[in-house]
Amino acid sequence: MILLETTKLTRAYGGVIAVSQVDFQVREGLITGLIGPNGAGKTTLFNNMTGLDTPTSGKVHFNGTDITRHHAHTICRMGIARTFQNIRLFKELSVLENVMVGLHFTTGKSPTKGRVAAVVRSYLKAKQEYDLMHEQAMRWLEFFKLDGFADELAKNLPYGHQRELEIARALATEPKILFLDEPAAGMNPLETDSLMKTIRRIRDLGITVVLIEHDMKLVMNICDTITVLNYGQNIAQGTPAEIRHNPKVIEAYLGKEEA
Repeated sequence: MILLETTKLTRAYGGVIAVSQVDFQVREGLITGLIGPNGAGKTTLFNNMTGLDTPTSGKVHFNGTDITRHHAHTICRMGIARTFQNIRLFKELSVLENVMVGLHFTTGKSPTKGRVAAVVRSYLKAKQEYDLMHEQAMRWLEFFKLDGFADELAKNLPYGHQRELEIARALATEPKILFLDEPAAGMNPLETDSLMKTIRRIRDLGITVVLIEHDMKLVMNICDTITVLNYGQNIAQGTPAEIRHNPKVIEAYLGKEEA
């Protein structure tokens, strides 16, 4: 089943066309890779699918709904979460608080005005919501084995753990699709191997994963399908084996040694 799809998506900035007529599909339950040279338009495509930018033309459909001009917060509530090339944590908040921020989308709104009884009910409801958020956040920290750092400031975590924390916060929004923008950037080989296992575990939770990544070992080992962009255009899509031996991809990106 196609969960998300772009049709002839184009994004131009003045005379510069960052993405041109791109048809891109994300199938439910799979890990989809998006690769290509620097400047190929990968992050621009991500931004246009997640509401951080708006296409000049073309359409984005998610679960059968046209989300082309939806705002990012609306798209997040619908079930699309993402991380960024550069880690964007609330560094002065604790590890636990960072994940609880992601849970904001899953909670209701308690009334804040009214008679004493209403105020009491409001307090009790807010307390219940906080306790539930705390419990859910701790579950995600346990998933990443970060529960031992719950009270630590996010800025004090090692780099690899900060990456994991950002993913945990995104997962706390309960997404159907998780977009990861260069999740292995800056990681050492051990951290990258751990990340591969983590992405598979996320997929096994029933969450569809789409990732931009330059680490070809990671991409070829975990992706079910790969799309390749070059100069803003979709030049190939297929299985890792098909992409590895595609002449256009070898010429534009992989090179003979990688292939």
